[in-house]
Amino acid sequence: MTAPLTPPPPPHEPSASSHDAWQAPHVGYAAPAEASYGQGGPGMKTELIEAAVITVVVALAGVLLGVLWWWLAPHVPLVGSVDEQGNWAVYLQDTEGEQAVGVDGTFTLLALALGALSGAAVFLWRRRGGVPLVVGLAVGAFLGSLLAWRAGMWLGPSSDVLAHAKSVGKGVVFSAPLRLGAKGAWLAWSLAGLVVHLGLTAMFGPRDPEPVYGPVVPQDGYGAPVQ
Repeated sequence: MTAPLTPPPPPHEPSASSHDAWQAPHVGYAAPAEASYGQGGPGMKTELIEAAVITVVVALAGVLLGVLWWWLAPHVPLVGSVDEQGNWAVYLQDTEGEQAVGVDGTFTLLALALGALSGAAVFLWRRRGGVPLVVGLAVGAFLGSLLAWRAGMWLGPSSDVLAHAKSVGKGVVFSAPLRLGAKGAWLAWSLAGLVVHLGLTAMFGPRDPEPVYGPVVPQDGYGAPVQ
């Protein structure tokens, strides 16, 4: 008896190894790095911390603005007088003087200068910018203006002009307390800082890479190019 012969497989039939070689590769999707950070993730947390630091530092710079305002602002001359009944009154020595306007103008110009410096400093510190940084700059500048206003008034002459007139005597000229008539000057620092910062970011800030378009290659169901 002869053993039955098993015919060899056809030469065109692929082997098991060839089946494994032609199996579709496992296709995975890797999310971009930015997608791993939510709105409250590490990236946003870092920006909020930096914005808080900017707010505090810029606001504390308001002390410098207050000192400069008190030092450079013109003095408004006042004079005290006494009527026949012994009642005191205080008047402007020069009713046509523009010293009061100069006080507001000095504060505004100093605030604009500090706004330009703070906006440039924030840009040089963090060139990439970001909404929290801009908000921190604007809020800090506004708080700094309020602090400068109060510091200048505290450093300047007494706000009790009647008591001041009595202390110096009748007919003696003395300086009026620092007053900010144009309250809109509080916004000068914020506006100047935002304009300078946004302008520098637009001109010298980092740019997003431009997409590169290549030829469209048809692909099969497994993502392999079709010859």
